Amino acid sequence: MKKIISVGLSFVLTMSMLAGCATTKTADTAAPTQPETVKSETAQADTQAASEEAQKDAGTSEETQALKGGGSNIIYVITASYATPMFETEARIAQETAEKLGYEVKCVSHDDDLTVQSEIIETAIADKAAGIILDNAGAEGSVEAVKKAREAGIPTVIIDRELAADGVAIAQLVSNNYQGAQAVAEVFVEAMGEEGNYAELLGKETETACIVRSQGFHDVIDQYDGLVMVAQETANWEQTTAYEKMETMLQAHPDISGVICGNDPMALGAAAACKAAGKKNVVIISVDGSDEARDAIIAGDVTATALQQAALMAEQAVTILDGYLKTGSTGLASEKQLVDRRAITKDNAQYLEQFVYTEE
Repeated sequence: MKKIISVGLSFVLTMSMLAGCATTKTADTAAPTQPETVKSETAQADTQAASEEAQKDAGTSEETQALKGGGSNIIYVITASYATPMFETEARIAQETAEKLGYEVKCVSHDDDLTVQSEIIETAIADKAAGIILDNAGAEGSVEAVKKAREAGIPTVIIDRELAADGVAIAQLVSNNYQGAQAVAEVFVEAMGEEGNYAELLGKETETACIVRSQGFHDVIDQYDGLVMVAQETANWEQTTAYEKMETMLQAHPDISGVICGNDPMALGAAAACKAAGKKNVVIISVDGSDEARDAIIAGDVTATALQQAALMAEQAVTILDGYLKTGSTGLASEKQLVDRRAITKDNAQYLEQFVYTEE
């Protein structure tokens, strides 16, 4: 029997409880126990006054700010391009989960274009969407669009890439890019034998994920004097661009024996370039956890990747949104929840499929 393994999800137990109370009530389901009322009118007045004072000091509570949705039964699932397996998985799992809960789902891609994303959210508002699941097109550039949805009474749950503002989305399930990059960097150091020249392929340098992943890599690798970065290029997350950049770096530095990559497509491009150049046993690491990277790891072309739990985040995001629409609360201790990653190597790659890690 297969068991789905989740890593670093402190909110899973909370969400399991929330899912239980968020299901549609049937005739034989007992009504939830109501909290005991305050018997003293004076005590009740004091409590109310204290609550009002606290709200003046700290802002209104989640309950008083609870968003009811636009009025329809539609959930919008908005991600980047489905050409990237991870985003396709996010959309597919979110849609499947929401439809099981009785929602109509509209899946749309913004292709990492902030203008397109804003237009989609405007459409969701006009559609009176119940809620939005969003893997955003930019941490800062997405804030205003999500604010507009909030002002229209539509709650948004952010997945994967964080929003550069608190209190705008109702929840953010953010991939722990730093932890994941460090995990595969440790694999890199060991595979390199703590020495050798290496190169780095960066994603889009304006994106937080690119910066944080690179920092995670270097905070581990830079501790070893024997490991020297001789080249660094930006490949914009793209496999074809990574292939071309890797070709150029190998021509300038034929002694490169390792490559650190910000995502799987770039790692696959780097691996292909190394193979075309006749380079063998190059240590290549990345971040994502796609089936394509899994296959390359099993084949020996890529050394490791850091699994991004896209399927789990998408499922939990819908569960959180559904619970919020039914109870007015996310059930989370804080808005932002970091979702840890798992290092995938030749030793455990067989347990990975469609961004879900399982063990027999």
